[in-house]
Amino acid sequence: MIEFDEIREAARLLEGRVIRTPLVRSHTFSQMARAEVYLKLESLQIGGSFKVRGATYKLLKRREEIGPAGVVAASAGNHAQGVALAARAAGLPAMIVMPVWASMGKQEATKSYGAEVILAGDSLAESISIARGMAEEGRTFIHPYDDRDIIAGQGTVGLEVLEDLPDPDLVVVPVGGGGLISGIASAIKPLRPETRIIGVQAAACPSAFEALRAGRRVSVEAKKSIADGISVKEVGEANLPIIREHVDKVVLVEEEEIASAVLALLERKKVLAEGAGAAPLAALLASKLALPAGGKVVLVISGGNLDPPLMERAIRQGLLNDGRMMRFSACIEDVPGSLARLLDLVAVTGGNVLHIHHARGGKDLSLFKTRVDLEVETRGFGMIEEIKVALRAAGYEVVVRG
Repeated sequence: MIEFDEIREAARLLEGRVIRTPLVRSHTFSQMARAEVYLKLESLQIGGSFKVRGATYKLLKRREEIGPAGVVAASAGNHAQGVALAARAAGLPAMIVMPVWASMGKQEATKSYGAEVILAGDSLAESISIARGMAEEGRTFIHPYDDRDIIAGQGTVGLEVLEDLPDPDLVVVPVGGGGLISGIASAIKPLRPETRIIGVQAAACPSAFEALRAGRRVSVEAKKSIADGISVKEVGEANLPIIREHVDKVVLVEEEEIASAVLALLERKKVLAEGAGAAPLAALLASKLALPAGGKVVLVISGGNLDPPLMERAIRQGLLNDGRMMRFSACIEDVPGSLARLLDLVAVTGGNVLHIHHARGGKDLSLFKTRVDLEVETRGFGMIEEIKVALRAAGYEVVVRG
């Protein structure tokens, strides 16, 4: 277990070295939830996530134990950047092992902070094993979550929450390996035991959820997820006992729910959050949390390192999930004016054509017809139904996609 005094000490050492991130109330999300909803914006932290807290505290506390070869770590992105920043501030060399699938954006960001990046391992667990091997060459290994110094550093998020909002009813935290939620729970529960700590995991990789159900650490399959920052196959050994004692519940969110939350944060609060960071809002919007009427809810937006290509896909998926975009195909006569008539019908209903693809030929297509694939901006599912009814009434065979 992590003692409260350790987190206090971490806060003292980190003061002035990391950003004291804001806790902001969201009027929109409060109305949606019928509660007082606050966002703890670790997406505004140095390096774009909470990870720099634990890494900086670890290096400051253990500086005299670290040799000239510096440190080595393994990460898919955020811990890599946190360690690279902490090592640069301490004047230490850093080597980061990243899984081969780590995003190019996070690779380049880590390099820009002065670390040497090595791509090795098909999973984070494999990358960690490789990094441990490199530690035998004289480097100090910095674990991303299964380390009490790292947990204490991340716990400073919880201290800041209570300083800004002394009486939260719920604090909702993304969970991967468990470092962040272990630290936050260890900071909040001693001061306010009645505050419920809720963890959120992607259903694509439910390691903490399954560990709590089994009563022990279990390794789960990690499917592809927009929330790659919490795609950890097995919760940490040091983390699980803390989660079992201090975390009230872990809930799961689906990919489409996470994408909708990414979109909602961007549209409603102008906050760019990565999938893991948006997971707490996904749980709120999908009614996965038991909220007290008018209660105070803190959502920890843990990071904002969303790569532009993934951001585009997440936004488009979020629009589809919310009925704000419609994709459909229709066959039309291959004669002048046919396409114009189809588009006129869409326009009459208020739909805005975003993309159009005009395809001729195909085994299932008449020689005298062409297929039109359309992507249309809409106001919601009601408008989608209006468009479908109007098109079918005009004799078009419509196939809705996505």
